[in-house]
Amino acid sequence: MIDVSIIGAGKLGTSLGYALSKKGFRIKALSCRTFSSAKESRKIIGEGKAFTDNVQTARYGEMVVLSVPDDEIEKIVEELLSSDIEWSKKFVFHCSGLLSSEILKPLKVKGALTASVHPIQSFAKKKPVLKAFKGIYFGLEGNRQALALSQKIVRKLGGHYFILKAKDKPLYHTACSIASNFFVILLDMAVSLFEQIGFEKELALQTLFPLVQGTLHNVKKFNIPSSLTGPVIRGDYKSITKHFKALEDFPLYYEAYLKLTAQALEIIKKEKKLSPEKIKALKILLEEK
Repeated sequence: MIDVSIIGAGKLGTSLGYALSKKGFRIKALSCRTFSSAKESRKIIGEGKAFTDNVQTARYGEMVVLSVPDDEIEKIVEELLSSDIEWSKKFVFHCSGLLSSEILKPLKVKGALTASVHPIQSFAKKKPVLKAFKGIYFGLEGNRQALALSQKIVRKLGGHYFILKAKDKPLYHTACSIASNFFVILLDMAVSLFEQIGFEKELALQTLFPLVQGTLHNVKKFNIPSSLTGPVIRGDYKSITKHFKALEDFPLYYEAYLKLTAQALEIIKKEKKLSPEKIKALKILLEEK
């Protein structure tokens, strides 16, 4: 199997390193900003040398994975480029959902085989989870040979993949951010409104969880339009008006509710789930807000 170096063994890097090590890949080295963090990641993964030096880390791997924030990738590429490492036939992957493999071009010019390998999953903590990538989709983009290896890796991890064009990565990443981050923000908004009527935050979250889980179950089992419930799908003008009234003291929430209701109305119009009369009445209501 392949010797792997992980630069940026944070939450994603450590989870990936652990999963790869259990599938026969050899994690030879890993780096973090602090040595204590690198040692922690090494302990979780169970193998590899711990460093704070990215160049030293890269020397050990036939495959070098950059699992760092987007704004650090270019700096690390320059750092690696200034070393005496022989890049010919080394694989260099980064895990950014937003950036294409083009940011690795300086190493590609030196002979590296480059790709972007982005798992569509969030990682809240460093923890050893064997099947963390099972069933997960990966967005892949890059050099043909690097893509071949990344596809093999995804299959080994039990995941699925699709190939992206470099120009499509910003829109792809925006979609991922909306699905993950904005979902959390909307849940926080709902919890905050429960707090306004006297709920403790934890109780509010527990109260909403079954509703959220039921909705996600419906989306998975059926589809998005069929899972849309509530006053908009019913054309309930009075309920929506009362919602707006309730949110008058929360201007940001009011604006979000307005925009999302408008988007819900667009879905309903496409699916023809409401009479033209009710759609028109709701549209006029939204335009007046």
